[in-house]
Amino acid sequence: MDVRVSGHQVSTGAAFRTHVTERLQAMAAKYFSRALGAHVTLSAGPHDSFVCDIVCHVMQGLVLKGSNRATTAYTAFDGAADRIEKQLRRYLRRLKDKNGAALDTVATTAEIPENADYRIFRAEPEDSEAGDAPLTIAEMRVDIPEATVSDAIMMLDLRNTTALLFTNAATGVLNMVYRREDGNIGWVEPRS
Repeated sequence: MDVRVSGHQVSTGAAFRTHVTERLQAMAAKYFSRALGAHVTLSAGPHDSFVCDIVCHVMQGLVLKGSNRATTAYTAFDGAADRIEKQLRRYLRRLKDKNGAALDTVATTAEIPENADYRIFRAEPEDSEAGDAPLTIAEMRVDIPEATVSDAIMMLDLRNTTALLFTNAATGVLNMVYRREDGNIGWVEPRS
């Protein structure tokens, strides 16, 4: 598995890189022996803390994201890695409960889209005015997966996002699932 470690306004040392690589390699060996890669970003957080973001490409169409903030870099990484490991356990349990099939379709590194990353933007100065239009934080091209509603909810959890647009496998039309403020999952399906 290809592991990239980078620091955003923080220097990552060789010991931290070794710790990250060993932990992610152990997770990959335990859950997906042929995982594609992971990108770990360590950045300075507020009040002398560290923020660690992990984006892990497990297989084609399965991207796991985890983030954590702590007072030390190692604790921040371990918290984010624990979240990814918990997501992997849930995913494998759901797959096993659903059909008992093993995962043997794995993509090559060349199949990962060029824009399959995330960007950290600098906060806008407080004295600037937003104007009439809200600020666009990030704009990326993404593939819209074809899935059942239950699979889309599983992808929503695995990707650690608030909303997911997908093509409903049963109807062939675009649907959306999203996490509501009360913690439940909402499902939007257009009228025909």
